[in-house]
Amino acid sequence: MDTAPAFPTLSITRHPLIQHKLTILRDRRTPTKIFKELVDEIAMLMAYEATSGLQLEAVPVETPLEPATGWQVSGKKLTLVPILRAGLGMVEGILRLVPGARVGHIGLYRDHDTLEPVDYYFKVPSDAAERDFFVLDPMLATGGSAAAAVTSLKRAGATRIRFLCLVAAPEGVRRLAKAHPDVPVYCASLDRELNTHGYILPGLGDAGDRLFGTR
Repeated sequence: MDTAPAFPTLSITRHPLIQHKLTILRDRRTPTKIFKELVDEIAMLMAYEATSGLQLEAVPVETPLEPATGWQVSGKKLTLVPILRAGLGMVEGILRLVPGARVGHIGLYRDHDTLEPVDYYFKVPSDAAERDFFVLDPMLATGGSAAAAVTSLKRAGATRIRFLCLVAAPEGVRRLAKAHPDVPVYCASLDRELNTHGYILPGLGDAGDRLFGTR
């Protein structure tokens, strides 16, 4: 996991398997089925590193031979919050790693004229203050939807929030960091820039369309 000095909230996962799979994900020829599988796999691999900072507490355990002390994640279970709709593609991979995690949902879409987020749905566990949240979206582009999602979570009482994406643009990382400097961002690649339509370059296209076959 690398950090970029110009982006203090950002951690970039350089694992060879992630970088290999991300390259196939970018390829315009990759079909929907393979695209879905790759998003799922990359999310699981990224979550392995992103969960390294979770707090642990000691617990007694009886092995077949004797009593021992083990460790479990302290506090309430992790809650995954995909930003609809593309964030849904990252949920199952992380659930295989952390099957006890809860899943909330935030519905946001980006107005294609203003590039600003419009929210239409919000549902998370009621005890948000006691939970660790992972906000999921394959792309961190303008940062508007990400910042709005985090704002909604904080309004619900959340204090421990991480943002996981596959590909990020510098503009989005800066905007999210300015709005929420306490939220770490994990990505597999920091790409070059946004184009005039708010798409990441080189990026991987519209993740939602490619996941659900609507391109």
